[in-house]
Amino acid sequence: MQSATDSSQRLKYDGLLLLASLIWGSGFVAQRAAANSMGSFTFNGIRFLLGFVILLLVSGFKKRIAKDQWRWVVLAGFLLFGASTLQQFGLLTTTAANAGFITSLYVVIIPFVLWVFAHQKIQPVIWAAVSLAAAGTLLLSTGGQFDPVVGDWLELAGAFLWAGHVLVIGLYGKHSDPLAFSIGQFGVAAALNLVSAGLLEWGNYNPQPEAWWGVLYSGIFPVSIAFTLQVLGQRRAPVIDAALIFSLEAVFAALFGVLLLNEALLPTQLLGCGLILTALLLAQSQSFRQRAKVRSAAEEL
Repeated sequence: MQSATDSSQRLKYDGLLLLASLIWGSGFVAQRAAANSMGSFTFNGIRFLLGFVILLLVSGFKKRIAKDQWRWVVLAGFLLFGASTLQQFGLLTTTAANAGFITSLYVVIIPFVLWVFAHQKIQPVIWAAVSLAAAGTLLLSTGGQFDPVVGDWLELAGAFLWAGHVLVIGLYGKHSDPLAFSIGQFGVAAALNLVSAGLLEWGNYNPQPEAWWGVLYSGIFPVSIAFTLQVLGQRRAPVIDAALIFSLEAVFAALFGVLLLNEALLPTQLLGCGLILTALLLAQSQSFRQRAKVRSAAEEL
């Protein structure tokens, strides 16, 4: 039976995902501070290592991962490493606007994967919501002008990996201790990035002081806090709902750009924000209707 307590619990977990999106949106400012003087492998390696150490300290070194969950933890870490790497290399030949839009396409990829491979029925209102979210991100990120180049194919491959990460967390992370799962995936991502940095980057960069502040902020907030909130929130939120909430990351990134970098939002970008919010409301209204049907059916019994 679906009770009022169940609904309030669902709202709480959705709130955790919303907070994660807000924190990720703020992280773009930190990434920009580090991007010009620090290699991407070094940046990602240190911030994931910092998140790994912070959560180890918070847990008192007492968290353990069950044997049957290790493969999903390692897979999540590989997906984090691969997605962030493809995103950074794609940015060498494409714009940040294009990268933001293409990365957000995981919102569309996730229901498509569930429909094709898991034979999960996707309601028409959900297809409408994910389409609105994709269109909104296009307007918000690019102003409606999308000119694809070679790097965009790397960003698209990365979008599939980000989709895979959300799916792994949603389908398998819920069976693990959230803190232990986060510690494990951060450790894997940190190790892969630092090995790559040692082979390809060290000696080629001279990081500026602001770059280290960017690493510190990113390691504490977008990594150790936001990714852990993702694991917590996806314990109750359906995968597609989570992906739609994560699409708000683009909205928050734009707002932080206005507040901290004095960037301006064009009317088309504001329209994009509106479409993303509409998509989220559509998906949430569908979820509430489904829960109401379950409640009424249970009461009739």
